[in-house]
Amino acid sequence: MRERLTTALKEALRAGDKQRLSTIRLVQAALKDKDIEARGAGRETASEDEILSLLQKLIKQRQESAKIYAEAGRPELAEQETAEAAIIASFLPAQLSEEETAAAIDAAIAETGAAGVKDMGRVVGLLKERFAGRLDFAKASGLVKARLSQG
Repeated sequence: MRERLTTALKEALRAGDKQRLSTIRLVQAALKDKDIEARGAGRETASEDEILSLLQKLIKQRQESAKIYAEAGRPELAEQETAEAAIIASFLPAQLSEEETAAAIDAAIAETGAAGVKDMGRVVGLLKERFAGRLDFAKASGLVKARLSQG
């Protein structure tokens, strides 16, 4: 992931793509902060899962900002935030389809032996462990809750 970011930074610099360049620099700055946090916890650098989680957090921030800008009548700023979110998302692994998400949830429920909503934490934890960066956990949590409520 780090190599992909560095390579993309160099390519954006050569191509003169200012928006992509500034967005990648923003991601790298956030990653340095995460590495500093990891060193404080006794690890050398942030793990791949932590990097994926960081990227998802940055995307969510951009999406929320875009929504606020759009509601405030600032479409140009909303477009900029949406474009940044798309650039950051390009570094994430391919997201699971709806069918794959449903299958993953069913498998996690079966594996954990979840019987009701009280077991939701174990199911979501297992999904996070296996599908970090490939699954929108806000949506997945709602689906898990719905499945566990039914059965």
